[in-house]
Amino acid sequence: MMQEKNARRAVTAIVLAAGKGSRMETQVHKQYLDLDGRPLIWYALSAFEQSSVDQMILVTGTGEEEFCRREIVERYGFKKVAAVVPGGRERYHSVYEGLKAAEGSDVVLIHDGARPCVTGEIIRDAIDGAAACGACVVGMPVKDTIKIVDDQGDADHTPDRSHMWMVQTPQAFSYELIRKAYDRLFEEASHQRGITDDAMVVETMTRHKVRLIKGSYQNIKVTTPEDLEIAGIFLRKMGKTVDI
Repeated sequence: MMQEKNARRAVTAIVLAAGKGSRMETQVHKQYLDLDGRPLIWYALSAFEQSSVDQMILVTGTGEEEFCRREIVERYGFKKVAAVVPGGRERYHSVYEGLKAAEGSDVVLIHDGARPCVTGEIIRDAIDGAAACGACVVGMPVKDTIKIVDDQGDADHTPDRSHMWMVQTPQAFSYELIRKAYDRLFEEASHQRGITDDAMVVETMTRHKVRLIKGSYQNIKVTTPEDLEIAGIFLRKMGKTVDI
């Protein structure tokens, strides 16, 4: 249930934890891997728990709902998790299930549970950005030169780096806008190919502009074993790891 203090702008965070994490080279799904005494997903949930969002929807793998309720939500006392719902085959399927569970929201933030270094400041800025312009995505300017390659792996051209950002999460939207975009995506299945983030759904299915705001180079997504080590370094620097 939304809190009365935010009745004029009800904010929901959809936290995605339905991935298999095949690139982690482990049989344990990456969202449950231990990171300094807590499962990886704990860090993102903790950040949103301490933020101004009113509620969280945790999207997990099909069949993992009860495990997440018992071993994650209840064990660690996350009070803002209003629902644990099963995801789908692709990321956009999982997001759509989360959106359905977020009915009644004014603003919705969609976050990869494998990004443990998200901060309260980033969350606040994303909420404000979505409230101001309807669609707001966290990211950072790229540091490296980017090459576009052809099918043979040869360099085709080099885009202007000054106009390129790497996109992160949370991605924040007015609920009406993102729900309409996703409804259309599932009505017109031909547009689903190649969808990799929520901003792309808005860009493809509506004419609404998406604002980019700066997040942090530390707000990495844990995808490989090396990423887990790097995230641990960042979290310790931020003072967010747990002594056991």
